[in-house]
Amino acid sequence: MTLKYDAVILGGGHNGLVCAFYLARAGLKVRVLEARDIIGGACVTEEFAPGFRNSTASYTVSLLRPKVIADMKLADHGFRIVERTISNFFPMDGNYLKLGGGTARTQAEFARFSKKDAETFPAYEEALEGVAEVLRALSLKTPPNAGGGVRALLAAAAQGRPLMGLTVDAQRDVLDLFVKSARDFLDGWYESDAVKAAFGFDAVVGNYASPDTPGSAYVLLHHVFGEVNGKKGMWGHSVGGMGAITQAMARACELAGVEISLESPVSEVLVSGGRAVGVKLAGGQEIAADIVAANVGPALLYRKLVKEADLPADFVKRMATFRTGSGTFRMNLALSELPDFSVLPGREKAEHHTSGIIIAPTLDYMDRAFTDAKAGGWSKQPIIEMKLPTTVDSSLAPEGRHIASLFCQQFAPELPPAADGSARSWDDVREQVADHIIDCVTQHAPNFRGSILARQIHSPLDLERKFGLIGGDIFHGRMSLDQLWAARPILGYGDYRSPIAGLYMCGSGTHPGGGVTGAPGHNAAHEILSDRSLFGRLLRRA
Repeated sequence: MTLKYDAVILGGGHNGLVCAFYLARAGLKVRVLEARDIIGGACVTEEFAPGFRNSTASYTVSLLRPKVIADMKLADHGFRIVERTISNFFPMDGNYLKLGGGTARTQAEFARFSKKDAETFPAYEEALEGVAEVLRALSLKTPPNAGGGVRALLAAAAQGRPLMGLTVDAQRDVLDLFVKSARDFLDGWYESDAVKAAFGFDAVVGNYASPDTPGSAYVLLHHVFGEVNGKKGMWGHSVGGMGAITQAMARACELAGVEISLESPVSEVLVSGGRAVGVKLAGGQEIAADIVAANVGPALLYRKLVKEADLPADFVKRMATFRTGSGTFRMNLALSELPDFSVLPGREKAEHHTSGIIIAPTLDYMDRAFTDAKAGGWSKQPIIEMKLPTTVDSSLAPEGRHIASLFCQQFAPELPPAADGSARSWDDVREQVADHIIDCVTQHAPNFRGSILARQIHSPLDLERKFGLIGGDIFHGRMSLDQLWAARPILGYGDYRSPIAGLYMCGSGTHPGGGVTGAPGHNAAHEILSDRSLFGRLLRRA
């Protein structure tokens, strides 16, 4: 190994770039290794048809931590978010629901379905915001590590203090959100099926589960702790697509001295004497480093890039059962015109076109989508979230044309066998399933199928091959109760460290989990620098 760095980062996704930035800012010589020919991991903007560009995998922004935005000075590098006028639009048979636009407006909308639910909404909003505020603070803190001794106990006490400071009612809300199913939680607040669906949808985004699954209420909460332009709970569109975020991050990294290498897939983490000493590239080149920080998912890291012999036997056993697969089927479509919805007719841009368009009218619908996927591989009536980013950013398509970004839920990470027992691959059915999804949207917007000029399809298998997302998991691992906080990815290794000295985790498979947050990268860098400090070195020797 002739090349030597203080730290190498495996994967040039947003968390890898965040981690690299903080390490370089602290004076370390850092190199980022990205397998693809474009920086950004799953947070990229790519041309998928002549003249049509869009976010390929990730598609909307809210969770990116303001501290990361400020520290990296992303606004100086072109970062800009356009807020949604309303959050979501739910077309239904003969009706619709709009969510967002302020408390009073949401109440008026809910009143069309239930006067009681309209009156309840302010209290619900206050309850979720109270818990979300605690989650925001915890997102940039390292979880107390099981077996971490006095330091872990002190961290647990410090992180638990804000929770203990909540009122008893608020503490009950926390307990409900962490252990209940989304349905049970929402049943405690609302009576209208449509209103419950409006909030329950967040519980299944990136979550291969039913709204009846215990713990799914937490996933609902995970999607509301974000903010845009200082406005809490807001979601928005990144101007230039999600890739504009990672391009801005890359520029910040380069200014800090980070070396970024594209088309540099890593084949192995090199270990000597129980310590990570560098990496080997797929082409055979070895790169030495004191620190290896992995922005790939835990399943990819420990099952494919680290030799089993270099890991403790119990860790290997538990990692074999680490669950991945977010049930995601992702598409981008080039459109000749905007969808003309039967319940809100019109092909000219309207506020519902600028929102998230959600086909998931009831919790029962969402539950059936999951049970269908478990049985047959995909849903007869899938959960579909559609964005039309060109309604707020016309630069992404030729003049007068549009893009539809479809994020579809409840598609099995691996297809169950056919009726005759033979194996099935997503490669065999991806076009059929894409047609099925398009048909489902066309039921609500009759002009939709005829408006499609081109399409890009990413099945769960495509997401795995293209972005290294095992099982197509956009979160690098299920957001279930046994894979959260100090247990993410595995209890005893929730502090961004691995069983191998010098090998760290900085991706979404660590706390606080998935989404474009930057928090894992920020937190991992903090722990790496802590270990390199004089106190950290003394602590390791103790």
